[in-house]
Amino acid sequence: MTPILETPRLLLRPLELADASQAQVLFPQWEIVRYLTNQVPWPYPPDGAYNFYRDVALPAVERGDAWHWTLRLKSEPARLIGIIGLMRDENNNRGFWIGLSWQGQGLMSEACAVVTDYWFDVLKFSRLRVPKAIANTASRRISEKQGMLIVATLERDYVSGRLPAEIWEITANEWHAHQDQRL
Repeated sequence: MTPILETPRLLLRPLELADASQAQVLFPQWEIVRYLTNQVPWPYPPDGAYNFYRDVALPAVERGDAWHWTLRLKSEPARLIGIIGLMRDENNNRGFWIGLSWQGQGLMSEACAVVTDYWFDVLKFSRLRVPKAIANTASRRISEKQGMLIVATLERDYVSGRLPAEIWEITANEWHAHQDQRL
């Protein structure tokens, strides 16, 4: 069972099918989807969030292959502002998006820190890998701040087309050493 997680400003609640209606309003924005895998349909269909949660995300959670949370400000806990997830996939263990109004405030960095702790300290995985388009500078900054390193470069297919990409990685030992340096 996916637990509720907290950061100084956020509540991370386990994803539910009922969250699809709020996500559907925020998610289908080019600035959000352009660097996501080309498996995301574009233009985004009116039932896209509901179908993805019902058919992909929640079944993966039930199988123990993924952990997904909604992001909510503690000051507005009823309002979904984004999603973050962890996945058992060889080169894609974490993914996220946040609504345009909340970008650039450090909220996703907070969410990434707490779910990365969960990945290493609760789930006991030995490494975390995240792919990203080189052009996705905001996502790359989060990985840099977390002490991750580039372990591969390749091309990947995104909603915006085939782009140069990188796989970023951090091990549990590197993560804990990085966290100790920040204290």
